Amino acid sequence: MAAVQCSLPLPVLPQGCSGEKDFKSIGQLSSATQRNIEPVGPHFLAHARRKRHQRTFSEDDRIQAQESVKKVEDDDVGEISEPEDSLMLQRDAKDWKGQDHYAVLGLSKHRYKATETQIKRAHRKKVLRHHPDKKAAAGSSEDDSFFKCIQKATEILLDPVKRRQFDSVDAAADVEPPSKKQAQKGNFFKLWSPVFVAEGRFSKTQPVPRLGDDKSKKGEVEEFYNFWYNFDSWRSFEYQDEDVPDDNENRDQKRHVERKNNNARKKKKTEDTTRLRQLVDDCLAGDERIKRFKKEERAGKDKKRLEREAAEKKEKEDAQKAAEEKERLRKEAEEASKAEKAEGKKAKEIAKNAMKKNKRVLKSSVKDANYLLPAGEEAGAKRVDQVLNDVEAVMANIDAEEMASLAGKLGGMKVAEVGKVWNEEAKRLIEAGKVKDGELKVLGT
Repeated sequence: MAAVQCSLPLPVLPQGCSGEKDFKSIGQLSSATQRNIEPVGPHFLAHARRKRHQRTFSEDDRIQAQESVKKVEDDDVGEISEPEDSLMLQRDAKDWKGQDHYAVLGLSKHRYKATETQIKRAHRKKVLRHHPDKKAAAGSSEDDSFFKCIQKATEILLDPVKRRQFDSVDAAADVEPPSKKQAQKGNFFKLWSPVFVAEGRFSKTQPVPRLGDDKSKKGEVEEFYNFWYNFDSWRSFEYQDEDVPDDNENRDQKRHVERKNNNARKKKKTEDTTRLRQLVDDCLAGDERIKRFKKEERAGKDKKRLEREAAEKKEKEDAQKAAEEKERLRKEAEEASKAEKAEGKKAKEIAKNAMKKNKRVLKSSVKDANYLLPAGEEAGAKRVDQVLNDVEAVMANIDAEEMASLAGKLGGMKVAEVGKVWNEEAKRLIEAGKVKDGELKVLGT
């Protein structure tokens, strides 16, 4: 391709701009590169097509339009290829409520899943095939009854409200639940999953929980059954209503038909709710996962119960042991206390007896010493009383050990030395302040 040289003027500088003063260089321009430019795009392709086939603009547009129509028909045939039933082609257009609108348009395999685009394509295909003008041009004497069926099916399926009413009573989209025998012999999940997928199309809440499989967790299974036991359905039965007369003359008849239709809808709604609940009950009864979860739950409860009983038993045993130990310690303490009291009592008794004995020894010592008078001198009653009173005063002011020590001294002592010992003891007590001076009449003087 020959190179093309373009001469483009430089842009005009702003007013008041001086090139030498205001221009500041920040880099250098790269060197020019020569490249080949190829024409592309739909307009160039159309031009090349016209040049190649030597067509005018109008001829090329007409041929392209014909090819587009043929391509659309071929695409529709590939997508919608259901055979047409001869009985369906003979349907009466007046009985439009009894016809299967999806089957009329060749959308039986799609049904409620068919998109608006698919419905329009199916309508276009059916119209191209069954249009009365095309049949008349082909010399066919058939009436346009099936064409009216096509138009009515398209009208209903392209209207969201009417289509929902028809989908509510479209029994061909339902999936029959398996029997108990089938569920026991076959794969439970493969048999029941399509049933709930079909029923799920009526749910106001989307997406609908899936049935799952044998590996589903307990929470997922409980969520599934809770959803279906509290199913909120938009399903209605207006499509099966009896036609209400449009004349204004018979208003009573119109009201009667409307009440009859309302009562019939409520009854069908109640029956459908009962049917769905029974369906869920049947599925739940055959679900081995529920049985497994219950078994695991019982095992867990039994384990917890056994652990609780073991803990309670251990607690009781520990409490019993603690009570027995406490009782043992109490008895031991009580016995020790009794023994201690007995020992104390015995010791007191011994001490008491020893004190009595020591007192007798002390009193006997002064008696044997002639009440501290010289030998041969008779002690009168006054002397006896004075000495004994002094002895009692001394004994009253000394403790048991001192009394025992004093009795020990006096026990084997000669009679002549007894008075000396008593006088020393009396002086010791007087000096210690235990006995007042002058309190003793004989001893210590």
